[in-house]
Amino acid sequence: MSAGLENAARARAASTDEETGVTYAVVIPTLVRPCLDACLEALATASGPLPAEIVLVDDRRSAEGGTPIRVPEPLLSRTRVVAAGGRGPAAARNLGWRRTSAPWVVFLDDDVRVGPDWRDRLAADLAERPARVGGVQGRIRVPLPEDRRPTDWERGTAGLAEARWITADLAYRREALVECGGFDERFPRAFREDADLALRVLRAGWLMERGERTTTHPVRPASPWISVRTQAGNADDALMRALHGPDWYERAGEIRGRRPRHLAITVAGLAAPALAAAGRRRLALAAAAGALAGVAEFAAARVKPGPRTPREVAVMTATSLAIPPAATWHWLRGLVAARSAAPWPPPVKAVLFDRDGTLIHDVPYNGDPGKVEPVPGAKEALDLARRSGLRVGVITNQSAIARGLATEAEVAKVNARVTELLGPFDTWQQCPHGEHDGCDCRKPAPGMVLRAAADLGVAPEECLVVGDIGADVAAARAAGARSVLIPTPQTRPEETDGVRRSAGLEEAVRYGLAGGTGAAVWHE
Repeated sequence: MSAGLENAARARAASTDEETGVTYAVVIPTLVRPCLDACLEALATASGPLPAEIVLVDDRRSAEGGTPIRVPEPLLSRTRVVAAGGRGPAAARNLGWRRTSAPWVVFLDDDVRVGPDWRDRLAADLAERPARVGGVQGRIRVPLPEDRRPTDWERGTAGLAEARWITADLAYRREALVECGGFDERFPRAFREDADLALRVLRAGWLMERGERTTTHPVRPASPWISVRTQAGNADDALMRALHGPDWYERAGEIRGRRPRHLAITVAGLAAPALAAAGRRRLALAAAAGALAGVAEFAAARVKPGPRTPREVAVMTATSLAIPPAATWHWLRGLVAARSAAPWPPPVKAVLFDRDGTLIHDVPYNGDPGKVEPVPGAKEALDLARRSGLRVGVITNQSAIARGLATEAEVAKVNARVTELLGPFDTWQQCPHGEHDGCDCRKPAPGMVLRAAADLGVAPEECLVVGDIGADVAAARAAGARSVLIPTPQTRPEETDGVRRSAGLEEAVRYGLAGGTGAAVWHE
């Protein structure tokens, strides 16, 4: 997309709906299944304020020659399609929300259908929420057959209606996403990545609430062996345990399930032939009988509440034999993989500083290196960062060049004087444009943050932006980086709302060294 179109999209996102005071973006990761058409049509025809931005993240490994994405006319001008390349739903959602700039981001699955008044109810759900509310969950409805009992797969899908913090329909405040680093991309499936994020958001001091909007999640067709394939989620449970402790189930509102019984059945089933080979026939028979009894009980528990048709009984019997060893294998595999798992987001590797008002005293449109004066503690903070292994850079708006008040050569001399006084920087990113030039680099646009990260060879979420005004924070949030605001007399009071603040540069650097995580700071 051209810089002009990007700027127009940001302008739409920055505008506020006059009636509700709510501005939001919608992010939908998709494999471009047929259900996406119904999802987008429901979103287009619902009543209420339209999203400022819609990002459809095409997560097919290759979209070339595949099904094209059809966007309904009412949504077309607000919609962008970006390719994720098959990296999984967590990475796709991160790619999507980082392409938006609205203060609220609503995540929808591509197989849901929002209600006819969903946009109105969403606006009501989000309007005037206290600054401490980081997420607002929609209400999920799963329609089940009325003329028969639901199958095992249908009952499992129906559990989404009672699940907590699922991203089938969940609105997150942008500040909460940035504070917590978004979704942990080590979760490769559409499973547990939403619970993981919610627990991190809660741990960071935000509140999670439930709204009144309603979204329908139909039961999609599935293979008879779907229940066996979903056992791969046991590896994600192992990662959750490593990251959040053994009590994460209760805190996330999840059910522990039958894993201990599956383990017992698997152990007994493996022990039976081993004992027989060792000549311990009685013990082998006992182990085999125990395994078969466990499988029989498991199958009966799944058959009893279902339609009990011959096909369902056969499927439940076959899959009940396969599920215990599959669940055990994936759990053990997950434990091994998660044994050294570090918290998400990844540690801060680079600190990007605003120049004027943050590193040096602000002299408007300065082109004279003789007027450069570092703020107190700037040299010490930068030296601390360098000694500690953090990369350091500068991202600075220099509209004096566009205004004709200073030349590029004069600004370069000022930059050289900053380096002379404060030491070397690993990257300099400078925007010479004016406010209305339509560039993608002038803060609050994310361009300089993204370019600095690329220049340093780090991801945006591994960067911490330190500045003195709201545009610095907004640029960080648009890029998916963390941020710290150091208020000065030029900082407007409203720019400190919902923003992590620091008393000085050294404190900001120490926050980065501590990992760039912790409870958010609110302006009361």
